[in-house]
Amino acid sequence: MPVAMELSRIIITETSPQQVIFLKETGGERTFPIVIGISEALAIDRRLKGVAMPRPMTHDLLAQVIEAMGGRLERILITDLRDHTFIATLVISQNGRTLKIDARPSDAIALGVAFATPILVADHVLEEVTKESFDLEAQKEALQAKRAELAEQIGEIKERLEDPVFLSASDQDEQQALREQMSQFQSDLETIEEILRKLP
Repeated sequence: MPVAMELSRIIITETSPQQVIFLKETGGERTFPIVIGISEALAIDRRLKGVAMPRPMTHDLLAQVIEAMGGRLERILITDLRDHTFIATLVISQNGRTLKIDARPSDAIALGVAFATPILVADHVLEEVTKESFDLEAQKEALQAKRAELAEQIGEIKERLEDPVFLSASDQDEQQALREQMSQFQSDLETIEEILRKLP
């Protein structure tokens, strides 16, 4: 029986090719990370925030094509896990029939996030990624790299905020923006630390 999940967090570091999204069980505690590319991460973030672009980007275009052909994205299914790669399916209704399209989870979520499309994960996949014996080496390495990047960025911001030259040359708005950015980085770092503690 598929388990309802929700996109609980997206962590973007634009200097890294690998980004991380987290899916959390709706009404439950189970959660797991998916490592995705920077373009998909930015697309998810942009569509989640409703940021309009002058011309349709890839996922905007696909959404428009589905709509123009009388279709509706009903749900996103993450159906399998093969060699540490998640397999997803787009379930589209069109004129009384159901279409199932193979997709990467990152593309599927980028497409569906703007419409709050339900995300379902096969029970056996969720059990595998949350049990202690599951090998999450690829995800762990990406999270550890992300942790190091965030820690470095936090350190750089702290140095700037403690630099008398910067403080005298910048205004309050610029300093506050840096503090807010550092706060976000610290929050992201705490999330990664929590996930890493739960991994075997």
